[in-house]
Amino acid sequence: MDRPSSITPRDLECMLCDETSEPKALPLSLLYEITNGFSDEQKIGSGGFAVVYKGMLENMIVAVKRMSNTYMYEKEFQREVECLMIAKHKNVVRFLGYCADTQGTMARHERKFIMADVQHRLLCFEYLRKGSLHDYITDASCGLQWRDRFQIIKGICQGLHYLHQKNIVHFDLKPGNILLDDNLVPKISDFGVSRLFDKMESRVITKILGTFGYLAPESFNHSGITDKHSYRLDIYSLGVVITEILTGEKGYHAVDDVVESWSRKLEKSQSDVHLKQVRVCAEIGIECIDSNPAKRPDTQHIINILNEYIETDVITSEQVEDALNELNQNSCNASSATTSACVPAAKSMGSVAPALVLEREVVESGLSLPPPVAMVASAEYLECAEDSDDDDLDATWNAIMMIEEKRRQRVSGGELHKRSEDFIRKIWHSFGRQQ
Repeated sequence: MDRPSSITPRDLECMLCDETSEPKALPLSLLYEITNGFSDEQKIGSGGFAVVYKGMLENMIVAVKRMSNTYMYEKEFQREVECLMIAKHKNVVRFLGYCADTQGTMARHERKFIMADVQHRLLCFEYLRKGSLHDYITDASCGLQWRDRFQIIKGICQGLHYLHQKNIVHFDLKPGNILLDDNLVPKISDFGVSRLFDKMESRVITKILGTFGYLAPESFNHSGITDKHSYRLDIYSLGVVITEILTGEKGYHAVDDVVESWSRKLEKSQSDVHLKQVRVCAEIGIECIDSNPAKRPDTQHIINILNEYIETDVITSEQVEDALNELNQNSCNASSATTSACVPAAKSMGSVAPALVLEREVVESGLSLPPPVAMVASAEYLECAEDSDDDDLDATWNAIMMIEEKRRQRVSGGELHKRSEDFIRKIWHSFGRQQ
């Protein structure tokens, strides 16, 4: 493996902020420093053959996974790094780097001092403060609303599909290995028993590790599973996870019973579309845990089905995030009519103008709007305000008003949409301005 260069906590923080940054070899001294010597106070989890610590940077936090019994699990460590170096997806936990350090130390043995090698094997990841999915689904009646659960199911399926496309089989998919970010976007983690398969090879897998309750029946018959069929083991685990998200429990649940249970919890205004989602998810869960591996659906088929049941009258926080990112990259290309006005503000104020443009587009369409859009726009706008001069702010305001004028021309009677107007005024008055 690569020899780690001198990397500081600030360097690691810059890597964390840069989505395009590649994982690197990290020095043991750095990981020792940010975890306060791997102190118990920094410990945030343990299991299997590793302990996870919180790593404190200057302004951010990372997670540091320290392997135990390194001699025994050297192969597992190398396989995990191999998978993580390839897996880069919004629904897979972000991998920042690894440490493979071996140091010689003097040890006393039978009245003699001998030189012994001490191995250190560590991994560094983004830190997700909300923890694992397991903490939110132990009871179907609390923790997460249905819309969140549906988006989590879809995100897990997308992440698993990506892994399978990269010829990676996870082998230990379960709620405890699915982390949630601040927007409840699921990220598959813990690749300790995962395998990366070569397309050209066809091998029999004689030893399958995982967690009881999520392992497919064929894992126990010792007949040997080829790598081409091993993907179906993940599908079985996915089915158990989906059922657990729906009911809070593992095991078989009749579709009608699951739908009836959720019908008593859902709001009447959205019950029809949501109950359809509940039903299709319950059906997918049952298909995934079919005792015949050949009858289990693949991830692409599952995603195609879920896409048919996405709500058309609600924009989710995940869709908002994707839209904002797209708008940022395209310098506020919301429409050809407003491009020239939006670009100056977008260039000088980051994603402020795009966020406001998105708010305008959402309001115009009459769709239901979740809080994250207004929060993002307000927070980014106010954050950038101190460093922006009057020309920047005026350019942004002119862009907003141009979009508003276009909207007014399409509204009967030319009346302003009250919510749209209030949103603009509220932000603008934050600067002590009157328009």
